[in-house]
Formats: sequence, structure tokens, C-alpha cells
Amino acid sequence: PLSFQEDPTLDRHFKGHKDAVTCSDFNPNNKQLATGSADKTLMIWNLNPKARAFRFVGHKDVITGVQFSPAGDLVASASRDKTVRLWTPTIKGESTAFRAHTATVRSVSFSRDGQWLVTASDDKSVKVWSVHRQRFVYSLNQHTNWVCCARFSPDGRLIASCGDDRTVRLWDTSTKQCINCFTDYGGSATFVDFNTSGTCIASSGADNTLKIWDIRTNKLLQHYQVHSAGINCFSFHPSGNFLISGSSDSTVKIVDLLEGRLIYTLHGHKGPVLTVGFSRGGDLFASGGCDAQVLMWKTNFDALDYREVLSKHSKRVTPEAPPHLSDIHPRGPHLHSARSRVIEVRPQWTFDWLPEQPLLLKAPWTVSVTTARLLRPDRSEDEQGVAYPQEVCSGLPMSFTSTLKNIVQQLDVLTQTVSVLEGRLTLTEDKLKECLLNQSHILLQVRRGIWGSLTSTLVVFLRGQ
Repeated sequence: PLSFQEDPTLDRHFKGHKDAVTCSDFNPNNKQLATGSADKTLMIWNLNPKARAFRFVGHKDVITGVQFSPAGDLVASASRDKTVRLWTPTIKGESTAFRAHTATVRSVSFSRDGQWLVTASDDKSVKVWSVHRQRFVYSLNQHTNWVCCARFSPDGRLIASCGDDRTVRLWDTSTKQCINCFTDYGGSATFVDFNTSGTCIASSGADNTLKIWDIRTNKLLQHYQVHSAGINCFSFHPSGNFLISGSSDSTVKIVDLLEGRLIYTLHGHKGPVLTVGFSRGGDLFASGGCDAQVLMWKTNFDALDYREVLSKHSKRVTPEAPPHLSDIHPRGPHLHSARSRVIEVRPQWTFDWLPEQPLLLKAPWTVSVTTARLLRPDRSEDEQGVAYPQEVCSGLPMSFTSTLKNIVQQLDVLTQTVSVLEGRLTLTEDKLKECLLNQSHILLQVRRGIWGSLTSTLVVFLRGQ
């Protein structure tokens, strides 16, 4: 049966930062929210209202990026002070500083296995770090201007980066080479990320646009122009069906990617919105901006809890893992309320809702054509835009599908084996270093013992003479 979903609602309002809130991320355990600020502090907010928040001090300049590790036991932060820090999100707030960049570090992100960090910097480089060894590993250097953002693909095989050179680049982590470059931007590319399945990347620009590309075909799938100023940040819903974006026009926009349309505009910030992000389960999202506010919202418009679904795929390391949920069990149309009105949460927080006939999904085995609206600068958001086809997937012969599944399974096994071997090699290298260090200590003690014995013998001999 079809049912209408509810509208998003403001849940919590966190106060504590003294300057602009520049970045945010939810702990995978859904119990904490981390935010970084221009006030140089990192805040860890406990989602339990009775628990206290932690304020961490260590960076010497504006914090530009923050992210929890997949296990939730570490927090990485980037700063204008040219360093990256790894924190333990406990009351102690201990941290380790990583240094290799020669200019502001704009973003920091973990790989899904938690073994690597990728950072983007104004020194025009993207750098990869080992979390276990806590050191710099290698650098990617083809950007010709400041690099604003870098992210790992879900399987860790690719890195996407973007910057002020108006390009979005794709890198192969095994060969460390740039394998693709998207240049269709009228200004700086401000943010980039992979969708849940890793088959597409989205990128935003200072030219107010949001674009989604299929990295398998290098085709532009969707193009949104729903903001009236540059987009600073965005976040995919875990289902892959929705995307939220924050802009310098002071709004947060929510886009339905299956229907290809804007569904909500949230007014809650007084000034540019610098950060937005969904929780890992998709039931919450946060926003922060130049007004030093941190707002936490209940999603409501897609009530399905994706944590259980995603947990089943967390151990997969295939090129398209986890698959899009519409490929697993095609759902009926997720209709939104037909009420055409403004919803007031509080006087300063309101929504603009756009009614439109939804596009139905066909089931099973096919994904219907979905469209994205291109809103022209000379038209309002309520006017019809130009529609672009997203993707058409047709059924395949069962024998071919079975063969592909076998190949993917074998690749999965090989990838996991390589991952295990890499881990063992790392441990072996560390053990060898430890053995060599112990051996040098033992040799030093033996030498001291020998010299002591020789000295004593010599003294006895001289006295006897």
C-alpha cells in the first residue's frame, strides 16, 4: 500500500561554538556528532540529551574538515594550520598530529576499512596516509590550483578530488594515476563524494550547480541548479535515493534523486550553510554554518532504517558494493504529501515544499527512466525545468548474470585475500622494526658488559703488577 511520508523536523539545536561551523560528521554508532569550527575547536556532541559535550583544543587555526573512523573510535580533523589530527572521542581528547602538507588542509576522509586517510590541500596535492602507522604514504599531484575536497570510493580502489582549477579528478589507488578528469564547471568545484554503491560521483560548484556523473560511462546523469549561490557541501542519504546540500544562499535543499526533483528547502541558518551530513542510518541529518549554529534534524521523509541493510554489505569489497536498494527490492513510489504549504517548525525555521506528480518505479528487474531537472538561472524553482534521462537498465540472460556473479565473487575473494596479506605485511614490517630495535638494545648492553668486564680485568691486572 502507498503511504505519504512525513516532513523533516528540527530535533536538536547545539550551542557551543564561538565562530562559523565549517564541518560535521555523525559517529557510526549514532551516539555522537562531531563538528569543527573557525574558532579552532572540535566539539563532540552526545546525542543523549543528558550527556555532556566534549570540546577538544589542539589546532592552531580554523578546522576545515572532520570525520569519524568507520569503527567510530577515532576522529580525524583537518585545519588551516597545515596539519591533520587523529583524536580519540573520549573525555581525554588525546590527539596525534600528521604533518606533510605545506598549506591549508581543506578536507580529510577515511577509507571504508579505516586503514587509510585521504586529505586535500591548498598546496595543490591530495595525500594518502596510513592510520595504523600514523604517517604519510603517497601524494597525487595533477591539480593546478587549490584542492578543496577528496574522498575514497566505497571499495577503496578510487579517489575523487576537486578544486579551484575547476576540475573533478578520479584517481586509481593501485597505480596512483589520474584515470579521468571532469571539467564542465563555470567556477571552483567545492565538494565531491561517491554515492553509496560507488557507481556515481556527485560534485558541487561555486557556480550554484550540483552534478552527478556515472563513472562507468563518464556520462552526466543529473544536473541540478536549485540554489541561488555557491554550494559548499552535500551528503547522500544511505539509500542513495536522496541528497541534501548546503549553500551560501543560507538554505539547505533536499533533492529526490529517483524522481529528479527538489522536494524541500529548509530555512534555519542566518548566513551561509557550510556543512550538511546524514547519519549512517539516514534517520538524522545535521547542518552548520556561519551563524555558529549546529542544527540536527529528523529525516522523516524516508522512514526505512538502512543500517541493517547496509551492515549486510559492509564486508563486501566489490566495484559496486553495496548495490542500490532499488536493485535489491524495487519499492513503490515514495509519495510526498500533496499539501502545498509552508511548514513552520519555529518562526525562523520553515520549509518550502514543491508539489509535483511523482515518477513511478517499475518492478521487478528493471529500473525506470528517472529524470533530473535543470533549473535555469532565469526561472524560479517552481517553474518546469529541462529533464535529463538518468539511466535505463534492462534485464540480462540468466546464464550471463550467473557468470558475472561468479566472476564478482572470485574478485571479491581475491580482493579480500590481498587486503589480508597487506595487513599481515604491515604487521610483519612493524614486528621486524621492533625486533631490530630490541636487537640494537641487546647489542648495546652486551657491549657495555664486555667493556665493563675488560675494564675490571685490566684494573685487577694493573694492581697485580
